[in-house]
Amino acid sequence: MKRSFIREILENIDNTTISFAGGLPDDSLFPHKKLQQCANKVLQEQNTLQYSTSTGLDELKQKIASFYTKEGFDTTKDNIMITSGSQQALDIIARYHQGKSITTEAPSYLGAMNIFDLNNITQDPLPLKKTGIHLKSFQKSFSQTKLAYLIPDFQNPSSKSYTQTKRENIANIILENKGILIEDAPYSDLYFEHKNQSISSMLPNNSYHLGSFSKSLAPALRIGYIRASQKLLKPLIAYKETMDLHTNGIAQAILNEYLKDSKSYKIHTLKLREIYHKKMLFFAKSLDEILPQFKYTKPKGGMFIYGKIQNINSVNLVKRCLKKGVVFVPGAEFYTNKANLNEIRFNFTHCTKDEVKKGLTIISDTIKEF
Repeated sequence: MKRSFIREILENIDNTTISFAGGLPDDSLFPHKKLQQCANKVLQEQNTLQYSTSTGLDELKQKIASFYTKEGFDTTKDNIMITSGSQQALDIIARYHQGKSITTEAPSYLGAMNIFDLNNITQDPLPLKKTGIHLKSFQKSFSQTKLAYLIPDFQNPSSKSYTQTKRENIANIILENKGILIEDAPYSDLYFEHKNQSISSMLPNNSYHLGSFSKSLAPALRIGYIRASQKLLKPLIAYKETMDLHTNGIAQAILNEYLKDSKSYKIHTLKLREIYHKKMLFFAKSLDEILPQFKYTKPKGGMFIYGKIQNINSVNLVKRCLKKGVVFVPGAEFYTNKANLNEIRFNFTHCTKDEVKKGLTIISDTIKEF
């Protein structure tokens, strides 16, 4: 089993390294004081330290369910399973569907690709267009696999978003084939213009919708969740139980306490969107000034800018840049066949303005050495 390039990189850099690699939120935006207050409060209750149920804290599941319902996607707490990040959600689902084939995007999320490989799930990666996955290719592939993994909102790594028409077409194809969609949506709340309707809301009985508080609140909480019909969710419980019995109870209690003030969380996510939009615009402007040969499209949300530099092997480039104290993710990591060697994914949410300028300048100077 090959390790994640991104996780391995994070272990081999220090505080002086300028990292455009991981999908790291801006540390300064964590609601630290509010979460600290919530932690102090819940730890006054002795039973906070007790075992919890495998599917998660009922109060927290109800709050997550209400988010869906307010968006027009009727959901109850019985449709929710709390997981240790959305990464575990993917792992649980993949274990249940192990040995099957799955229709995926190309490029796609590295963590999901590794999980599918680990569970002997054969991937059929299809090209992404500006409006989403290539529809005719999807129809042909899905008629065989009956299982798909998609990231329709500010896709990782490409940052592309599916149009409403594409979402509706995909939903119809899945329903016609009586298949199942795994819809990964960790970035859906990090929109700059408007929030898109999830594909899962169009097929509530044929989908797993995966969410996470890692990007919108704090990664260290490791709280993710699956929204699915009770029929789809029930067989997953045994897998969850064998993996960890239940997700961290203290983290669930802290998050549940925090979400009691729904206005506070709403203000927090609004602030994230405003600041991340400004960060994206600054990063894009810096790219245009320092790396004009990098061709990309400005994302409408999420955490990444993705593009390519002609006649440059980004795998070789990142190795040289790492020695100079800057790192990014080469696009080849997001393809099952390690293709598209001239593509690069940059994270724009974590670094300061000075770090962005310095890091991109180092990359530009390194390219000139080739």
